[in-house]
Parts: sequence; structure tokens; C-alpha cells
Amino acid sequence: MAAPPLLILQDIRLGFGTTRLLDGASLSVAPGERLALVGRNGSGKSTLLKIAAGLIEPESGTRFLQPGATLRVLDQEPDLSGFADVMSYVEAGLGPADDAHRARYLLESLGMTGAEAPAALSGGEARRAALARALAPSPDILLLDEPTNHLDLPAIEWLEAELAASSAALVLISHDRRFLESLSRAMVWLDRGTTRRLEQGFGAFEAWRDQVLEEEERDAHKLARKIVREEHWLRYGVTARRKRNVRRLENLQTLRARRRERTTAPGRVSMAATEAASSGNLVIAVDGISKSFGGRPIITGFSTRIMRGDRVGILGPNGAGKTTLLNMLIGTLAPDAGQVLLGAGIEMVGLDQRRAALDPAVTLAEALTEGRGDMVHIGGAPRHVLGYMKDFLFTPEQARTPLGALSGGERGRLMLARAFAKPSNLLVLDEPTNDLDLETLDLLQELIADYAGTVLLVSHDRDFLDRCVTSVIAFEEAGRWQEYAGGYSDMVAQRGHGVRARAAEKQAPAPKREAAVSAKPAPRKKGLGAVEQHELKTLPAKMEKLSAEISALEKRIADPAFYVRDAAGFAKATGALGAAQAALQQAETRWLELEILREESGG
Repeated sequence: MAAPPLLILQDIRLGFGTTRLLDGASLSVAPGERLALVGRNGSGKSTLLKIAAGLIEPESGTRFLQPGATLRVLDQEPDLSGFADVMSYVEAGLGPADDAHRARYLLESLGMTGAEAPAALSGGEARRAALARALAPSPDILLLDEPTNHLDLPAIEWLEAELAASSAALVLISHDRRFLESLSRAMVWLDRGTTRRLEQGFGAFEAWRDQVLEEEERDAHKLARKIVREEHWLRYGVTARRKRNVRRLENLQTLRARRRERTTAPGRVSMAATEAASSGNLVIAVDGISKSFGGRPIITGFSTRIMRGDRVGILGPNGAGKTTLLNMLIGTLAPDAGQVLLGAGIEMVGLDQRRAALDPAVTLAEALTEGRGDMVHIGGAPRHVLGYMKDFLFTPEQARTPLGALSGGERGRLMLARAFAKPSNLLVLDEPTNDLDLETLDLLQELIADYAGTVLLVSHDRDFLDRCVTSVIAFEEAGRWQEYAGGYSDMVAQRGHGVRARAAEKQAPAPKREAAVSAKPAPRKKGLGAVEQHELKTLPAKMEKLSAEISALEKRIADPAFYVRDAAGFAKATGALGAAQAALQQAETRWLELEILREESGG
């Protein structure tokens, strides 16, 4: 016989002003259960979790907690005031029968000592302290709202293992698909104020959700109900997006295969980036770069070639130097040694993970139009701001909402909208998944898959990396970085482990294979000879001539009547186009090589 539930919420109702957030929601948690609570940003997930924790009183409905059952909740905004240090804060959450040593173990596992002063903590460190306080007592029920926020990959994988071994019942809110797949055994979907439950883990959720939405849509048409246009756009478009993303994953495998060959041999919601003219085939050339801070090596002897169309992920533990490496790749930070050269025609757009550019007093519409009327220019064409807002899941009523009133997920979508309105052929995304819900992550993946340019991406989201990148540059140890073809899972398969914390890496020597790959390149001849100087001088004109030839051939081949009129000529033009493109790529590569030599010689 199944054990009775430890916690029951029944017919919970709560509204704010005229908005009905929860309208008959229910939740039941049995001993040892693993529940994932999912729903769109703003649907009320965090509010329902706070009601479950007894922190908020609903307008109506019942909450029942078994007498004697212990419950802990992860505090999203922990208050450490009044505590001498972090250890005191964590130990204050322990009961008389709890293990006092567990507090130290948890803090050390999360990269803290416990001696930190609360006033000096960053937001991420305060969240880690709150996570340790929630886990320390080994409660009967754990309510965790975005527990992976501000954690790096080693900490996320540690937390995953810690929760999997726990006997506590779990209720999780998270945007990290891999985390949910590993831990959830049942799903509670909060949608339009009510809840639905699936007795399977997250792996089965999206297909089940799509089926529910499709059945609702059919029933609505059968009954001749009027479906509100905005609601239809917000909800039913997700099915088609997921199916499109399945096809895009297949295309990504093809791109990865090409990358692997190159590295082993020397109303639906829409998002669209405004793409500039194509860059050259060789986008970034990196040759033996190194960087140190305070005597500590951050990057040592790293080399790579990033070509047009590559999607490169950068991953490693916090403090390894991911953002430093990214800034060196795009030329905003100079290396101590080595060379970084950007190819021709680069137009770059970046996304700041701190979202510092957002003024809380400015309205959503003003942030998108930069205060210039009601139009935003996308791809050189004017578009009304309300239509563009809709592409990023904002409703017309939000146009005059101050940015300070937006949720974290909404602020993230706004930063995406602002970045993708600018012409670019190189996207630089530093932690773009922070605070985004699952559906917005789907949209971002769709954008990256359709983007014709090159993408550089820093992320701790394993599933997102697997769905988006063609290769990853991973931190090894002591400033050494190694590039692997494929996504995060491909990297793990190649080297036998995921991302390790820096402290652990210091204790183990690196495999010889990796040391050989990322060793400094052999010294080569410095300076340019007379022939090379002439070649460097004449290559730009040659590349310009080839580019013009390619444009003319592409224009001819694009004529639908060309093949019908002259099949042999069409075949000849197609062959000439391929030869010209290959010649241009070879010329660009040679030009960058000569530029590196010239700069090294000081010429």
C-alpha cells in the first residue's frame, strides 16, 4: 500500500489585482517522490512553491503537511544579516538531531569555507550558502526553486548526484533540462492557473504536453469556440517549434561531422537575428595565445581556427577564465603572448550576462526602439515594436511596462530581442540561458540553428550545449584548454569525464594525449621574405576579385530560367562557383597566416 502524502495542496487560488495567477492548482508530495514543477515564466510556479512552504497564504484552498514532517525550501533571496559568517547561517538551519559536520561538507562541496563574511558575498555565493542551509538538515521534503542558478558545471553535477542519493522528497523548478531528466520521476505542469500531473519524468513531458495542447486545439475547433489570438500564439506554437528543433538537431549532427573532419585533419513564436553580409570563411585565427593574472596562468599556448558557420561552446568551472578566453577570441582583450586575428567583414553582436545595459525606468517599447517612435528596424526594414515584441513572447499590454518590473526571464528575453535586432555575422553569447524558461530556450536554440553566421557561446547548460554547438573549448588544468568536436556529451565521451572543479584538477596529472594536443606550437621562421611581402600586398585585391566573381556567379545561378535555357552552362557556372569559393577560402587563410608572421616580426 502506497504511503500517504506528506504534503497536499488542494484547489489553491491566488490573484494579484485583476490577474488570476492560481485558479484551482493542486500538488501532492509523497515520501521519496521526485517531482518537477514546470510552466512558463510568470505562470506562478515560485508562488505555488512558497504556498507549499507555508510562506504565502492563498486566497482559498487547503494546505496539509503531515505532523512531524520536516520541510525545507531554497530561499531565492537569502538574508544572512545577523550572522557572523556563512557557517553560522547554515548551522542555524540544523535541528537538534542533525549532523553538524554536514554543514561544512556541503559548503566545501559548493566551493566555500564557511568563514566568509555575509556582507562580502556576491549574489551567487549567497545562493550557494542558501542551498547548503536547505540541504544540511536532510529534511523529509525539499522545495528547490532554480537550484542550479549561479552554479558552474562541476557544482551542478555534484548537486545532481547529492539529490539523487537523498531520501527526501523533491519538488524542483529548473530550466536545466539535463538536471530535470536526471532527477524527476513525475511532472506537475502549471498552466493558466491550474495543474496537470504526469507520472513520468521530464524525458516524457514535452511529447505529453504537445499531445495535450493538440487535443485542446482540436476540441476547441469542434466546439466552435473562439480561441483568443494571443493565447493561441503563446501556447500552441510550442508543438511546431519542438518538432522543428528535432529536425535541426539532425542538421547539427551533420555540421558536427564536418567540424570533426576539419579538426582531425589539419501563431507561432518566432525569433530571427538580423544578419549582416557574410564574413570571410576564416572568422578567427588563434595562434599560441597565453594570458596570466597575478602570476596564475589563465590560458596557455592555445590555438584554433574558427570558420564561418561554426557554433563554438566555451565551458569550464567558475574562475577558470571562460569569459577571459572569450574576450581574447573577439579581440577585446589582448593576449600576453601569441596572436588573435579576426577575418574580414566581421560584424559582431554580444549579449552581456549581467544585463547591465538595462535602465529599470525605461519602458519595454523604449528599450527596443531606443526611444525613437514606435518602429524598430529589422534587417533594414521598419517593423512596429508591438509585432517585434510578440516574437519574443511579450504581449502588447507590456509595451509601457518599466524594465524594473520585468521578471528575470523577461529581462533575458529583452536582451535577446535587443541583440538580435542589430545586423551581425558573429554572435557572442555569455551565459544566455540565465533565467530563461524552457520555451524561451527552445526559441533561442531555433535562432542559433537558423543563424547563417558564427556563434561563440559560454554556458553551463549541458543540454543547451548539446543542442547548439558544433564544438566545445573545454578547460583542462593550469591554463590549458582543449577543443573537442561535438557538444558536451561528445566531449565527455572523448575524454571520459565532464568538467572538473579547479581544485580537484590540481591533484591529478593531465592525460598525455591532451598535453600533446595543446602543447605550444613549434617555433617557426620570423618575418617575411620578399616573395611573401609581395603575396601579402596582392592578396587583398585577389580576394576582392574572387568575391565579386562569386557574387556574379551566384546571381546567374539564382536565375530559375538559367538551367532550362542552358543546362551545360548552368553546370559550368556551378563548377566555377565551387572553385572560386575554394580559392577565396585558401586566399583568406594564406592572408591571415602572412599577417600573423608580419605582426610577429614587427613589420
